[in-house]
Amino acid sequence: MLRLSQVKGNSSVPAWVVPLFALSAIVLVPTVVLLFVVLPSTHQSEHWDIAWSGFDVMLALMLLAVAVTAWRSSPWLEAAAAAAATLLLVDAWFDVLTASTRSELVLALVEAVFVELPLALLCVWLARGAERFWATR
Repeated sequence: MLRLSQVKGNSSVPAWVVPLFALSAIVLVPTVVLLFVVLPSTHQSEHWDIAWSGFDVMLALMLLAVAVTAWRSSPWLEAAAAAAATLLLVDAWFDVLTASTRSELVLALVEAVFVELPLALLCVWLARGAERFWATR
């Protein structure tokens, strides 16, 4: 039996991965619609400070991982840069959407446009470059 992953030339990925992730994405669509309809626009939360500072700690560690893996020319640079790009995009998204005041929104937009999004693009560029580098070795 020919595995789907072998058709694409990557025999290290099991054939069940493609349908599992595709099905997961499809199942998530009605959940998103339900949440959009059911959830209130505002919500008060305990541990807001811990959630955000914890996220920023994870982001800082991932940015450090990019620096270390780039410095060491590690094959882990691709994963670290991709993860950092994802965290930067998520940070920008939530900073903008959770801003409570006009000044918070302006600050979040400035940080997103001039820091988080350019750094995320740089991380994507690094990840892509690392992928190409390690593919030729």
